[in-house]
Amino acid sequence: MAVGAGETFLGLDIGTSSVKALLIDAEQRTVADVSVPLSLSRPQPLWSEQNADDWVEAVSAGVAALRKSAPDAFARLAGVGLSGQMHGATFLDAAGKPLRPAILWNDVRSFAECTEMEKRVPDLRRRTGNIAMPGFTAPKALWVAKHEPKVFAATKRILLPKDYVRLKLTGEAVSEMSDASGTLWLDVGKRRWDDELLAATGLNASHMPGLVEGSEVSAYLSPEVAAAWGLAGKRIPVAGGAGDNAAAAVGVGATAPGAGFVSIGTSGVVFSVTDRFVCLPERTLHAFCHALPNRWHGMAVNLSAAAALTWIAELLKRGDDVGGCVADAEAFATSAKAVETAPVFLPYLSGERTPHNDANATGLFAGLRAEHGAAALIYAVLEGVAFNFADGVDVLTEAGARPKATMLVGGGARSALWGQLIADATGLTIDLAAGAEAGAALGAARLAMLAAGAGDETTVCKRPPTQRQFVPEAVRAALLAPRLKRYRALYPAEKGAR
Repeated sequence: MAVGAGETFLGLDIGTSSVKALLIDAEQRTVADVSVPLSLSRPQPLWSEQNADDWVEAVSAGVAALRKSAPDAFARLAGVGLSGQMHGATFLDAAGKPLRPAILWNDVRSFAECTEMEKRVPDLRRRTGNIAMPGFTAPKALWVAKHEPKVFAATKRILLPKDYVRLKLTGEAVSEMSDASGTLWLDVGKRRWDDELLAATGLNASHMPGLVEGSEVSAYLSPEVAAAWGLAGKRIPVAGGAGDNAAAAVGVGATAPGAGFVSIGTSGVVFSVTDRFVCLPERTLHAFCHALPNRWHGMAVNLSAAAALTWIAELLKRGDDVGGCVADAEAFATSAKAVETAPVFLPYLSGERTPHNDANATGLFAGLRAEHGAAALIYAVLEGVAFNFADGVDVLTEAGARPKATMLVGGGARSALWGQLIADATGLTIDLAAGAEAGAALGAARLAMLAAGAGDETTVCKRPPTQRQFVPEAVRAALLAPRLKRYRALYPAEKGAR
């Protein structure tokens, strides 16, 4: 598909707290961007829901803002890409209307259904590459079948969040491999829906959307939407897109085998691209398809990364001074003696995913003494999160998916101390790049470019230039080694004491 000069591309990221819309030109320069907030509903403990049409309304508001900000550039739109929060379940009737609020990734009501799924399909972990967890989509369907049978009986299709938006933009029910990997209905190695997994939840292929690769055309904006966007008569392709982490990987150029990133967001992620399906579900490694053909990725997830720093800042009554907290920790870390005698922190403030898969795991400080002040506690939190990343890298290494070219992304990337601690604890050389916080919307826009024919993977999915490199330091790594050993002994002791 030929793309003319001056064309622009739209990336839409359907997040949990907001919908982000990013308009870029053919040189990937930002033309305009906007974030539209979303509300979350927790009608009962452990529940987390959103109204699916709120995503669509937020997209409409975001597009309206972009058109107002850059009308001429938006009029040259040549492609749309979608990324979004993974695992959410949107139950639709025969007319494509939601039957109930969407159940989100951070909804954990379906613990019992996870056990039931693994009983019904004993080799589920081999097929999906993942352990059944309540965050995934399939257990949510089992829960609805048990507790809301009328809703389940009326369900004709289940879509992930970004794919519901696609349905409203194009009229077509389509998903792609990376997001579909998080449903527990996909044979991740073979990149296709698995009939036995679907049958285990009372479903079949007719309940699922079609599948494409993330860089392929999935559908086109409907004439009605194109007209509403001021693009009447234009045939605008919509790329398959990606789940949020795979989209973020595309956005930072982590597309070749061995490429990866370490993300210090609210939660933490170590992401590594592979050219084959690798899995280690018993240690809670997520094994998903990448957003590009013939590639997969392994992903280790910890649930409290930047969230742990925010927690300690608020605990110390310094919630508005996170930067000052980090500066205090940096000053503390200049003394090897101070580090040696600092408390060791287990950052399981919201339970843990990789490597323990334990929602009941708790955080703790070990070795706390009267002489320890605020700086020692803040340092221990940063170090404990770095040790958590080290656990994730060990799991990837065991699976044969250790990243070789790693980039630091997310809000926590602002801290040089944190980047160095992670390098020293994991043994990875980590690059900090310009645009490290670009996020999934840029990846979605890049996938739109690929689907529209505006370049190939080599030209479109470039890695941003490195601003700084964190190289493991032998002296510091040796200082951390006994502390890491002590850290790893804390979880078994904490679990045994419950």
